[in-house]
Amino acid sequence: MSFRGFIAIDIKPSDEIRKFVEELHQTKAKLKLVELENMHITLKFLGETEESKIDEIVDIIKKSIENIRPFKITLEKTGVFPKPSYIKIIWIGINDNGNLIRIAEYLDKHLVNLGYRRENKAFNPHLTVARVKNPGDKDVLLQVIEKYNNTIFSEIAVENIYLKKSKLTPTGPIYSIIREIKLEG
Repeated sequence: MSFRGFIAIDIKPSDEIRKFVEELHQTKAKLKLVELENMHITLKFLGETEESKIDEIVDIIKKSIENIRPFKITLEKTGVFPKPSYIKIIWIGINDNGNLIRIAEYLDKHLVNLGYRRENKAFNPHLTVARVKNPGDKDVLLQVIEKYNNTIFSEIAVENIYLKKSKLTPTGPIYSIIREIKLEG
């Protein structure tokens, strides 16, 4: 059996995140907003994953966080991928001490041994809040994004990393936890 897997840190949305998402929703843009209960930082998207590989994946996750104690991240700033003239993703930025990049790079490098492909671009820590199907009046959308660019949305303690599965449904993905790995340092 296989599942659509990914490795992530869950994010509990703050009131500021909720306000930002609500203002995005009020624009005329056609957006696929990430459901508040599904917000997470993806450290590595795995795709089709055999259940028989779960223990090996968990071992690699554990090695990626060796000597890393629980740490705080700040969700701040806003932006788009790939660029303002062609918006596909709206995100909130993440400020930390480099732990997320260290963990993600370790995962990317070592999961190749289990048959997962390397990313072709550097890991850029962010929280996806919406996927843009059609920006509508792009200026209005960019004004909302710009309005929140200097906002500190929340500070979050990272204490766990999750191996999760995503089941795609017509109403949106359903995520469930396969394994929880605690940061102990």
